[in-house]
Amino acid sequence: MDKIQNEKKETRILFVCLGNICRSPAAEEILRVKAHELQLQRAVEIDSAGIGAWHIGELPDKRMRTHAARRGYTLSSRARQFSHEDFARFDYIVVMDESNYNDITNQATSEDEVSKVKRMSEFFIRFKGRGYVPDPYYGTDGTFETAIDMIEDGCDGIINNLLK
Repeated sequence: MDKIQNEKKETRILFVCLGNICRSPAAEEILRVKAHELQLQRAVEIDSAGIGAWHIGELPDKRMRTHAARRGYTLSSRARQFSHEDFARFDYIVVMDESNYNDITNQATSEDEVSKVKRMSEFFIRFKGRGYVPDPYYGTDGTFETAIDMIEDGCDGIINNLLK
């Protein structure tokens, strides 16, 4: 496996949500942990960004960090805003909901850029048929748990589809 892994081109994945403080930093860390567990960490570069600039430089939302920590994830990335340069830097831009999809594809200047934008729901295994990862920011503890469940599922699908 190491020989194949070393020959495989690195896949660059950017997760995007509205403010880059709940869903996308959770996805960044969850995929990082899952890739590490499967010894795929050298095969993937992972980052996250937000549509808006409201939280630039901030840690993920404390509630998301708490819920993620209960599952063994440490969310420590700092929020940043999506920029057009991300289309060139990443192979896949994975968005959490339809609003994110529209916001990012509206910034694309070519069909190649649009083709890089994927919905997290495209990778769902257990949640197949669910259209998006709900934004837990204004929700309850249950909303955070559901978002993490769906993100874990989508990350499993990403590994199955892109990294193996």
